[in-house]
Amino acid sequence: MTERKPRGMPVETWVERQIREAQERGAFDNLPGAGKPLPDLHKPRDEMWWIKQKLDEEGLSADVLLPEPLRLRKEVEGLREAVRPLPTERQVREAVSQLNRRIAEWLRAPSGPPVHVSPVDADDVVRQWREDREGRVVSSTPEPPVKRTRWWRR
Repeated sequence: MTERKPRGMPVETWVERQIREAQERGAFDNLPGAGKPLPDLHKPRDEMWWIKQKLDEEGLSADVLLPEPLRLRKEVEGLREAVRPLPTERQVREAVSQLNRRIAEWLRAPSGPPVHVSPVDADDVVRQWREDREGRVVSSTPEPPVKRTRWWRR
């Protein structure tokens, strides 16, 4: 507030004057949330409403809140869809390698709930990737052979 309420002046008049002067100065212009409806104050909210709201504002998925083993398990389950748009086998193998590296790090020092997560076989993922790509045009330039090492020898 810029000033104190003068004695004897009704509160409503003083408040209304403060609001009017602020509007004239443009203090309410371009505020975040302008033009958006107010939240329904009578609707019951769960205790995590503010986290959900922040995730929506930041455009994040709720997966970032999961413990590491559950997040890894979800990534393993969604790996086939994640590698489908990749153009080369080398990139598919690199994606699998990165995921296996993170799984191996978690297996060395597990934290969170005891969830079984095991490394992914790159050959199986590549085979599925090739099956998904059947019918599509594949580039005519052959890829150089990829030297594969097992995850436990890295």
